[in-house]
Amino acid sequence: MKRQQSGFTLIELVMVIVILGILSAIALPRFVDLQSDAQAAAEAGMSGAVKSAHAIAIADLKGFPTVTELETYVQGEGVAAASDGITVDINGISHTVPTFTDTTCTTATSDVGDTVQCVGSI
Repeated sequence: MKRQQSGFTLIELVMVIVILGILSAIALPRFVDLQSDAQAAAEAGMSGAVKSAHAIAIADLKGFPTVTELETYVQGEGVAAASDGITVDINGISHTVPTFTDTTCTTATSDVGDTVQCVGSI
């Protein structure tokens, strides 16, 4: 009786490694882009949260809030009033959602006591 050996040849193993390398080369750039997409989504979400807080503050106060008053309506950690807007912390990086003293979003606030009539985006 002849004994038959089982297993993979060296060429078969090399081909599997080459195929796995090609698949990982295709998939890797997609995962790298996800981080920048997530950062952009977080910035857009925080800008939307500040705009929503502005609308709620107007309804609650029956008038336009100051930068300091607007800051109290924004939910989240790392939120602070600044002279030029609302500063928010996203992944350890400080971003400012700009605030404006006119409804056309052209004149930026210069003090935390300024009235906010328009909110911009990060």
